[in-house]
Amino acid sequence: MDTILRTERLLLRRARAEDAPAMHAIMSDPTAMRYWSSLPHADLGETRAWIASTIAAVATGRSDDFLAERDGVVIGKAGLWNGNELGFLFAPSAWGKGYAREAVMAVIARGFTTGGHEEIRAEADPRNESCLRLLSRLGFHETGRAPRTWCIGGEWSDSVYFALPRPFSARAGS
Repeated sequence: MDTILRTERLLLRRARAEDAPAMHAIMSDPTAMRYWSSLPHADLGETRAWIASTIAAVATGRSDDFLAERDGVVIGKAGLWNGNELGFLFAPSAWGKGYAREAVMAVIARGFTTGGHEEIRAEADPRNESCLRLLSRLGFHETGRAPRTWCIGGEWSDSVYFALPRPFSARAGS
């Protein structure tokens, strides 16, 4: 089943093979990828492999990932992986317009209702102030920190961990 989530301004849908060029425009951008878990993609083949793994992870239930479209143009991705871990990435041209918040809110709502999660978790680089602000505005609370958790391109970064408990109104029997 091809799940689609709609927000006020966005369409969130499953990735397709033909999305590789649009996602490559984002994933090859050093600004977009500054705090991502890999270096910017060097070529379209790398992004094609990422798309294929994303499609496979959704098909096998290892993730609940969506690409975000605005007026028919892919501007990013948001989803849950590893069960209840939030991840999102948007094109710099989409930053500061509330699109990430809109997409992430839809993914979180789905995680609590359809996914039945008791909490949604997130991990962020403490230097990524925009991400930290977004998570805070969405009600996430910090649960811990760890130094030198990621080494990407020879540069170490730390991690801040967050959790968002399931709202009482979304709990079973409420």
